[in-house]
Amino acid sequence: MARFPTWVGIALAGALSLCLAGCSSTGGKRAEDARKAAAAQGRSAVNTPRWTFAMITHSGDGDTFWDIVQSGAKQAAIKDNINFLYSHDDEAQQQAQLVDAAVDKKVDAIIVTLAKPDAMKAAVARAEKAGIPVITVNSGSAESKAFGALTHVGQDETVAGEAVGEELTKRGKKKALCVLHEQGNVGHEQRCAGVAKTFDGKVDNLYVNGTNMPDVQSAIGAKLQADKSIDAVVTLGAPYADTAVKAKTDAGSKAEIDTFDLNAKVAGELKDGTLGFAVDQQPYLQGYEAIDLLWLYKYNGDVLGGGRPVLTGPQIVTKDQAAALQEYAERGTR
Repeated sequence: MARFPTWVGIALAGALSLCLAGCSSTGGKRAEDARKAAAAQGRSAVNTPRWTFAMITHSGDGDTFWDIVQSGAKQAAIKDNINFLYSHDDEAQQQAQLVDAAVDKKVDAIIVTLAKPDAMKAAVARAEKAGIPVITVNSGSAESKAFGALTHVGQDETVAGEAVGEELTKRGKKKALCVLHEQGNVGHEQRCAGVAKTFDGKVDNLYVNGTNMPDVQSAIGAKLQADKSIDAVVTLGAPYADTAVKAKTDAGSKAEIDTFDLNAKVAGELKDGTLGFAVDQQPYLQGYEAIDLLWLYKYNGDVLGGGRPVLTGPQIVTKDQAAALQEYAERGTR
């Protein structure tokens, strides 16, 4: 069944809903009142045109990681007087069509993920041909510059994987299971390859269907039952960590469960020792900075990073740091 793009815009509440686009030319009382109202709410609105920025990601439905990315983007959009549109599809061809739709809408800038870069190359090129600046976020740091994007915001997936391998070695682990929940995602492959590069022990990759959690649990559990030498399981997304914990219990395994990404559940399980450690790539920062950097480019021609990726991670989070971060995780910004 065909899926049609759905756009989620941000409507500025109260005085922010007043048009700020013309304030530089009119200097009217309404624009000034809007700025004062925004300041009273702890927010500021810039005196620039009302641009429209679209973010198109490879997220599947219900992925809490992308809720955090959106939260950062929305907050920056409020501050920068941006009309923010969000759409997503975990099928690469559908994601590319969403980029094409954004180009057809003549948006002022595009933020896009490149989890499957080959499928996205033509769509990104079309945006640039139309004169629409593009920033890549989260995945695709290696391809971002070659595709003509202004910059990339996210973590280097290989470096993040290497950090995990080093942490596993430090913990004395001997055999790790790296669980890949989205086949064809280059970032996931880079993470597991990074783990294998720096880990003194052995790494086995396990491919699962990340859209079916019962199957994920069953696959991990079967692997742990079949190989009792596995003493660490590394999941590549926060929602899969809890599923791995359940699989471990079912299998009677003593393996440590570690994960990429952080959310409130992960923070709580780090605190109580259910999980060993997490790798935080700061998704809120990815969304926030992507909006902010495009605003700076549109307003002042600024490009941060000199064409190199703007890194938001990795940060290894253990039990000791989890308590300090749980407050932010529970409010949906970590």
